[in-house]
Amino acid sequence: MPWIQIKLNATNENAEAIGDMLMEETGALSVTFLDAKDTPVFEPQPGETRLWGDTDVLALYDAETDTALAVTQIQASGLVAKDFAYKVEQIEDKDWEREWMDNFHPMQFGERLWVCPSWRDIPDPSAVNVMLDPGLAFGTGTHPTTALCLEWLDGLDLTGKTVIDFGCGSGILAIAAVKLGAAKVVGIDIDPQALQATQDNAERNGIKDQIEVYLPQDQPEGLKADVVVANILAGPLRELSAVIKGLIKPQGALAMSGVLDTQAEDVANYYRDELVIDPIKEMKEWCRITGYKLS
Repeated sequence: MPWIQIKLNATNENAEAIGDMLMEETGALSVTFLDAKDTPVFEPQPGETRLWGDTDVLALYDAETDTALAVTQIQASGLVAKDFAYKVEQIEDKDWEREWMDNFHPMQFGERLWVCPSWRDIPDPSAVNVMLDPGLAFGTGTHPTTALCLEWLDGLDLTGKTVIDFGCGSGILAIAAVKLGAAKVVGIDIDPQALQATQDNAERNGIKDQIEVYLPQDQPEGLKADVVVANILAGPLRELSAVIKGLIKPQGALAMSGVLDTQAEDVANYYRDELVIDPIKEMKEWCRITGYKLS
């Protein structure tokens, strides 16, 4: 069963009250507290800005939950600052995730593309190989949403194209696009740690100079691409539809994922005014929406 997690920063003094509020007012199915000092996934490198406070509060929700409403309820509680730091992300099934961590192996997507952990032999040296280990941010290819986007990218001719990875996370889609022939790739994410993860993973793949990364407020003015891929969630895909459509060149292609099968048609309708939408592709309750811009 798919899940969504909201992670937010707290202090030792207010974490418990925030946890109670998340359970009672926002419909969280469970709440977990983590000592930030024991959470290396968000530990900053020298010169980086840490996102979280002394205690990280993790609230788990059914994937159909309106997380925008939950965030609004958190803001209205008076327990957090108005501009509090938080992160919304998809969560893999826990049994599946444990199996992956214990037995992560090279995975093929489409005809040419492989994602390989560094400790395994590359099955096909002549293929397009992305080297990626468990790291700073979501996205290693095991989740259906990432797999759907990788499969789509593999089926495109990206030679000479400009690609935007909107919500780049680990950078797996941006790195795959470069290795599949894209001339220029731009990763955009609201999370500075995701930008760091993308750069680190690009460096491990020997292509750091071929990927640019930006926070949304810092991206170049008038930025547009031949191909845009956005593996985020249904809520942001609806709320940011005008922004995402504005990034696509005329006749350019778009792929979106992070959408449940019950949400896909509604999300697609936000894009039909400017795009021709393809048949929606489903994998294990998650969907990929693709299309191309008319003009």
